[in-house]
Amino acid sequence: MHVQSLGRKIFVFSNYTFLILLSLLCLFPLIQVLAISFSSSPAASAGLVKFWPVDFTMASYKYILGKREFIQSFGITMQRIAIGYTINMLISLLCAYPLAKERQDFRLRTVYAWFFIFTILFSGGLIPVYLIVTNTGLLDSIWALVLPGAVPVFNVILLLNFFRGLPREIEESAFMDGAGHWTVLWRMFVPMSMPVLATITLFTLVGHWNSWFDGLIYMNFPDRYPLSTYLQLMVINSNPMKMDPTNLSGIIQISERTTRAAQIFLGALPILLVYPFLQRFFVKGIVLGSVKG
Repeated sequence: MHVQSLGRKIFVFSNYTFLILLSLLCLFPLIQVLAISFSSSPAASAGLVKFWPVDFTMASYKYILGKREFIQSFGITMQRIAIGYTINMLISLLCAYPLAKERQDFRLRTVYAWFFIFTILFSGGLIPVYLIVTNTGLLDSIWALVLPGAVPVFNVILLLNFFRGLPREIEESAFMDGAGHWTVLWRMFVPMSMPVLATITLFTLVGHWNSWFDGLIYMNFPDRYPLSTYLQLMVINSNPMKMDPTNLSGIIQISERTTRAAQIFLGALPILLVYPFLQRFFVKGIVLGSVKG
């Protein structure tokens, strides 16, 4: 049995302690937002809420879930994720598969690979992209949120490096049995690439969910904003809530601060629910997709 030295034990203990403290520092802001969202308006306004709700109430969530703007922006974001994720994953697979071939199989592989890398280093800028979106008629449509970022180059690089690390004998045996490239890609490469695909899925979902600036510049009407854009404007907007002055119980239970906290937490909740199922593939997918072999 391997016995750890005293220095090793101290290092492991210090490492775990530091990581636990760092994790708590990351969780504290979210916990406080959650506590404020479940607290009453006087307690939140007086600064009495720390990490536990004061005068527990769900009035803020009832108010938020009854707002048409929040529900509408949430639906636009879900539509964006469904369309954007499908396009991003499909294009990433179709680009990575040929780029993972050897030079004798695809002579222009290096040229196309450098073309993709060039787009990472240099960008056309915001104004040319906006003019393209405007002149192609994508303004004020869901496609303006999806098509400009349809080719995630970083995901393509992860995938092609992962594909190049797969045993070539499997592909060669499939070709000898009469399989084509489509069969090899969808029935062999994709099932063997679940770790890197899960990692890319996490990147794509978080990217689409948190993207707010494109919704702000490509949408001219507030009712077409995705959720992140709506939340961004809600957080920086200093206008008081519009409530019925005769509804005294509603004024007492909720305030602008509690409703903001509720909306922020509801906006982060879907990613928090998805992340635990994908995070176990995260490190493995990054490592296997970043180094050949």
